[in-house]
Amino acid sequence: MPKRVVVGLVVSDKMSKTRRVEIQRLVKYPKYGKYVKRRTVCYAHDENNESNTGDTVEIIESRPMSKLKRWKLVKVVTKGNIIDVVALRSAAGSAEKENK
Repeated sequence: MPKRVVVGLVVSDKMSKTRRVEIQRLVKYPKYGKYVKRRTVCYAHDENNESNTGDTVEIIESRPMSKLKRWKLVKVVTKGNIIDVVALRSAAGSAEKENK
């Protein structure tokens, strides 16, 4: 049986070598026929810590590595564009002090 390969969004990179990946899907509501958003959360192994929060990644099924981890990171499809507001403000503040 082939291993499943899915694309999802990294929502947490706080753990070392582990990423929390959410996979969005649409499910048809049985009674009304309206499509509703659902999500599946997978914990993926990232050996080199190459992905960050906000990245779109491709993961593949693997053997169980821990209680929750059953997926491995294949590649980072696109890098996220999450802006660190604190770093941006401190850089702007230091640039403003230099101009005075």
